[in-house]
Amino acid sequence: MEGIQSQSPIPVSRTGRKGSCSIKMILENEFDIYFSRKKIQRIMKKYGIVCLHWKSNTYKKKAKATKEHQVVPNKLNREFKEGIPGKVLLTDITYLPYKGNNMAYLSTIKDASTNEILAYHVSDRITLDIATTTIDKLMSNKKISLHPEAFIHSIQGSDYTSLRYQKLLKEYGLGQSMFRRGNCGDNATQESFFGHLKDEVEYQSCKTLKELTAKINHYMVYYNNYRYPWNLKKMTPNSI
Repeated sequence: MEGIQSQSPIPVSRTGRKGSCSIKMILENEFDIYFSRKKIQRIMKKYGIVCLHWKSNTYKKKAKATKEHQVVPNKLNREFKEGIPGKVLLTDITYLPYKGNNMAYLSTIKDASTNEILAYHVSDRITLDIATTTIDKLMSNKKISLHPEAFIHSIQGSDYTSLRYQKLLKEYGLGQSMFRRGNCGDNATQESFFGHLKDEVEYQSCKTLKELTAKINHYMVYYNNYRYPWNLKKMTPNSI
């Protein structure tokens, strides 16, 4: 920023540059410097500093407006490790920003017993299709053996509460369960996987969705076959 003697680097977010509000608060709290937001915005514009803006999810807005969704009970209750492969299947979606303001989305299905990623799908659109396509990929993979009482466990997101998604699960003979709302600790195992992926994959440097997808593909092979997590008795997910 103009007129500031550098004392220490201003921290930046992992997903993009800070906006004027964040910069204003950092300057005041960390450097005891008081600039108006308008001045900060002028300086940002001068040097081409652009804050990452999340794209509006029109599907979620529509689902909320029409109330075409249904929450199901939590039958898991944090009992992730039942020791039965192919029974408890965890699913979630994460954001992967790349090349400036571009955004990709990764949907995964993870075996809670073995930690293996059974299916995943990368998209540049956050619509219901990303969740349903992941289910289709899971069920079309003949190498995967699911338990007769297998069920999908997720957050209470609009993708998973939609009638279309729930109908698809029933067609495939899959049960469904959901985390309790407001209990972020319930989703710790999925967040842990996404955290490892984001730490170990240089996805932000990708210039195209195709390049990003290729890196995700490579990481999934590595994660399932060559990564040794401590809590799996130092065995890879595929060797369980």
